Amino acid sequence: MPSAGPTAAEVANQAQDGPNVRYILKPLDENVVSILSASRPFSFLSGFGDRRPPPTQHIGIGDTVIVTIWEAAAGGLFSSPAFDRNSTGARSAVIPEQVVAKDGSITVPYAGRIQVTGLTTPEVERRIVEKLTGKAIEPQVLVTVPRGLSNSVTLLGEVTNGARIPLTASGERVLDIIASAGGIRAPVHETFVTLNRGGRSVSVPMQRLISTPSENVYAHPRDLITVVREPQTFTAFGAAGRNAVVPFDAVGITLEQAIAKAGGLLDYRSDPHGVFLLRYESAETARQLDPTFAAAARDTRVPVIYQINMRDPRSYFLAQNIRIHNRDMIYVANSEVNEFQKVLHLMIMASQPIIGGAQAASHIRGL
Repeated sequence: MPSAGPTAAEVANQAQDGPNVRYILKPLDENVVSILSASRPFSFLSGFGDRRPPPTQHIGIGDTVIVTIWEAAAGGLFSSPAFDRNSTGARSAVIPEQVVAKDGSITVPYAGRIQVTGLTTPEVERRIVEKLTGKAIEPQVLVTVPRGLSNSVTLLGEVTNGARIPLTASGERVLDIIASAGGIRAPVHETFVTLNRGGRSVSVPMQRLISTPSENVYAHPRDLITVVREPQTFTAFGAAGRNAVVPFDAVGITLEQAIAKAGGLLDYRSDPHGVFLLRYESAETARQLDPTFAAAARDTRVPVIYQINMRDPRSYFLAQNIRIHNRDMIYVANSEVNEFQKVLHLMIMASQPIIGGAQAASHIRGL
């Protein structure tokens, strides 16, 4: 018979039919809700585990460095021949900006090549003073880094102005970096932020960064932050009021909200006992749901079908505690009585020509 999909009985039978069937079927109950509630979503805090500001900034290759040197008396190596109101004084000299070379060093007159990578500005100042002692007159040194590319963060994606953003000594959090680029261009509930640090990448919803302060972690040098617009949807099909790809239109929705967005159940077709939520779960969650399920070693995600009995009022409360994931599927099976109705409908359609022919023949005989 024509059908929009399997009946509830067929879904249950195929889950237990043979070793090649690779999905778990679980009725929705308190234990399932407890397992799913305990599973932790991706998190910046748990992924990187550091609430502190980044460590003291160090000079790196590619940074621009300015060195200013003062002497205690005139007539030294760095004394100016005349006083200029724009200068730092007649007993000082400013070494022009220079970029830290690939060997990690800069040049200071009379001190030679100075290794600066991995050092803080006070450490570089002390190193230059040591090199100039005995050459300059009681030298004092100030080192500044006007453009510290090695202490910057790269921001890309759905932001007003993607850029390479330098970090300050006070430290910036992820939302500070996004705000400095002019904010996001997509709705908050469709925006995800990915932080890549040290080869590890974690993505979280933008709304979680806003609502959970602990998720708004400090940015570190060389972080890559990507803002992506990813509309969240689920698919509804079968004997539901709406067969379509349905957008969340919110930060997150629950199972009962998703069923309502799908138009509920069709009264004349649906099986209230045959409402199913289909999704992939992690192998760890799958083992908690069914310890006997033999997942292959290569499987990191396992297909799971949750069965909701809408005849049980308790299921409505349980559905409020199940979060819908992006690309979840909700399937409503046809009632078995509906199959009988289809047979009757086909029999009526097949008998109509016969009844029509008999009526026509009777009419001819009457003439």
